Amino acid sequence: MIRLTPVFIAALISCSTAQKKASPAAMIDPEAGTAVAFKDSVSACIRAKIDSIKKLPAHEQPQNVIEYEYKGKKVYYVTMPCCDFFNEVYDSSCKLLGHPDGGFTGRGDGTLPDFSAEKKKAKIIWQVSK
Repeated sequence: MIRLTPVFIAALISCSTAQKKASPAAMIDPEAGTAVAFKDSVSACIRAKIDSIKKLPAHEQPQNVIEYEYKGKKVYYVTMPCCDFFNEVYDSSCKLLGHPDGGFTGRGDGTLPDFSAEKKKAKIIWQVSK
């Protein structure tokens, strides 16, 4: 039988608190379907954008945010909840670079026509809970 001393209780509480604050240990690479080591290198403005996405009604929430390398820079691709909306690509400063796909034609707004061919190193940063 375990004796619950104040030191033991304090240790349990601190372990529990540490687990709640911990970052995820890995992310899923959507192209390979495997876990990759997590580096918390996502900029504060992208984290804030994800936090604002989480507050939207479920039917309006984008499906995921994927980090890619595009033309040597880190970008974030936001997949909208339906095909009629443009999907969005942001740089790490949250500047909208364009809409490579989606919309009624499925071809976006024409601002990033090479995005699909040039994007590399996909990492899911966030996805909607099902």
